[in-house]
Amino acid sequence: MIEPHAPAPPGAPPPWGVQGQARLPVRPGIGRLLVLAGVFVCAACGLVYELELVALASYLIGDSVTQASVVLSVMVFAMGVGSLAAKRLRPRAAAGFGAIEAALALVGGCSAMALYAVFAWTGAWGGLWADGPRCLLVVFSLAIGLLIGAEVPLLMELIQRIRRQDPGGAVADLFAADYVGALVGGLAFPFLLLPLLGQLTGALLTGTVNAVAGGALVLGLFRKDLSRRARWTLVLANVVVLGLLASAAVLVGDFERAARHALYGADVRVALRTGVQEVVLTGGTRGRPLHLFVDGRLRFSGHDEHRYHEALVHPAMNGPHARVLILGGGDGLAAREVLRHSGVRRVDIVQPDTDLVRLARHDAALSALNRHAYDDPRVHEVTADAFSRLRDARLRGPRSTYDVVISDLPDPGITASTKLYSQEFYGLVLRVLAPGGRLVVHAGPLADRHRAFWTVDATIRAAGLFTRPYRVGGRDSGFTAGPDRLVGGAAGSAGDWGFILASRTPGPLRLDSSCPRLRTLTQAALTADARAAFRSRFLRPLPPSTLVHPRYTG
Repeated sequence: MIEPHAPAPPGAPPPWGVQGQARLPVRPGIGRLLVLAGVFVCAACGLVYELELVALASYLIGDSVTQASVVLSVMVFAMGVGSLAAKRLRPRAAAGFGAIEAALALVGGCSAMALYAVFAWTGAWGGLWADGPRCLLVVFSLAIGLLIGAEVPLLMELIQRIRRQDPGGAVADLFAADYVGALVGGLAFPFLLLPLLGQLTGALLTGTVNAVAGGALVLGLFRKDLSRRARWTLVLANVVVLGLLASAAVLVGDFERAARHALYGADVRVALRTGVQEVVLTGGTRGRPLHLFVDGRLRFSGHDEHRYHEALVHPAMNGPHARVLILGGGDGLAAREVLRHSGVRRVDIVQPDTDLVRLARHDAALSALNRHAYDDPRVHEVTADAFSRLRDARLRGPRSTYDVVISDLPDPGITASTKLYSQEFYGLVLRVLAPGGRLVVHAGPLADRHRAFWTVDATIRAAGLFTRPYRVGGRDSGFTAGPDRLVGGAAGSAGDWGFILASRTPGPLRLDSSCPRLRTLTQAALTADARAAFRSRFLRPLPPSTLVHPRYTG
């Protein structure tokens, strides 16, 4: 609660140094409320900048925990430095605050576009610029933090210039407005700005609000503290900033299309932001292979998806397979392979994104590639998070068990997927697995993420299952492997997929005797790949990954 102003102790020196009380166009009480309203708006904008950097970096670079830690730690450090640096501006608090808000509006408002541009046009350069987007993230975090930190001492000075108040009360009022503003900004970003405007337009609008609030506060309330030259300079600066932000907002559609073409190639056919993720389809017409990208990561390549899906599905189908549960696999390609086996009576696909499933049903190229799997009456789609679905009490009982569970999920190194590779998750899978059932898990590339792969194996075994690891190589040159890599296919990216077949009791790793004819996978190749995977194991057992102690790294 904001306290009424309290007079400073008698004889105390003016807290604003050599300056006297500000000459305001309104009464001091109203002026003080206007300053606190400005604090509220600026704090909301500052937190939106932070969240926008975290969200965009997590999407572009991956590993949201690392990106959030980098952004927040660098920004908090920079806020301290900015607060110290702003002490020199206190004699000219009004002009300094106006200049800082104009700079913050420009830097924060354009940060998302700049970060996306660097990632799209230079992200595949490699070499010294391999970490270019990450370096730019640190630069923006540092710059925005410095400017946000510089606001506090200047706002404190402006409040004290309106009417003298004891420092403790002034600080309490200032931070109350600041924290409430941060709350509003923190809620507005995920619930309003991101779903309605997107990251780029949302950041530009935030910058506009920031510039208007800062300029209006200084030019409207403290204009008599400014010289004629300072007033016109500040007006010009704000007009330029608002003009740049408005121009960027007008061009943001063209910018996104150009960046998307730079990122995914010139043949982007479908690009949509669902309530869950961004989905992009390229190719699929005029003989060009179809590619599906989800949140910037290659979900599958039409060049080699059959290698991945044959290896994922068919070893697990050796045995009873009347009831099959697919976790993920919204593209329908795993279901396509499952339906090739006779004896399949029901296939449940648990996928959180209904828009991806709708695309798999109705897009001509994608539905042709999955052989119209969703039109088969045996296939049933469930819109839910895989973890939440397995916790559902309705899945308990003999009628809710499955002969085969296929975990077709993104790489465990992606933070959002970590809980789906935890010991608790596999414990839930075990609960719905029939006595003779099998679980198969896509565990990421073995060659490139050796430790993460064997951590998945250790985690499955910790849940009470016996495992048979195997891998399959032969990805098409120039494309990244499996649903676990950032786009770009840079040199050094993994050339294999790693899988783990698990069951309640030990058993061989072999294809079903009635297995349909496959394009690439053979029993001899499967056996050789399993031996190669086994030779790469750690001699000492690795600890399992749990919800409270995830052990995967990006």
